[in-house]
Amino acid sequence: MKPDISVYNVLKCLPFWSMFFGWAIAQGTKMLCVLYYSGKLDFSYIVSTGGMPSAHSAMVTALATSVGMVLGFASVEFTMSLAFALVVMFDASTVRRAAGQQARLLNEIVDELFKEHHLSERKLKELLGHTRMEVFMGLLMGLVTGIMVTSLGTLISEQASLRLR
Repeated sequence: MKPDISVYNVLKCLPFWSMFFGWAIAQGTKMLCVLYYSGKLDFSYIVSTGGMPSAHSAMVTALATSVGMVLGFASVEFTMSLAFALVVMFDASTVRRAAGQQARLLNEIVDELFKEHHLSERKLKELLGHTRMEVFMGLLMGLVTGIMVTSLGTLISEQASLRLR
């Protein structure tokens, strides 16, 4: 059996929308936090990495939650999406965070060397990973988003099928 990979089928896939809104709400929250603390609206935060909350965590948690709700929490697909979510969140709070801390230290070393020698002024990106709290808040945001989007999508789908009868 050949799978139907039409755009229409992707657009009616609840886990896709849960994942998308989990990411979008988390990134929007980052942008609003920066606006609150700095008084400046910075749209670069829509595609930034690092910071509160973790958009990666929100996205993968919303995906796993929605897959569990749609296909069942005992399904292979849920198990795979849960494993994927755990790897992403572990990576965000360990490997990527360590890379950000190393970038910060290297930037300090370059600043010190720049005082005595002419070196490139290009800085490494320091905001790469997340604290455990940022990952946890992303997880909570993704859980709520996944439940809300999947529940709302299921309700809309049921209402539409009742009207067609």
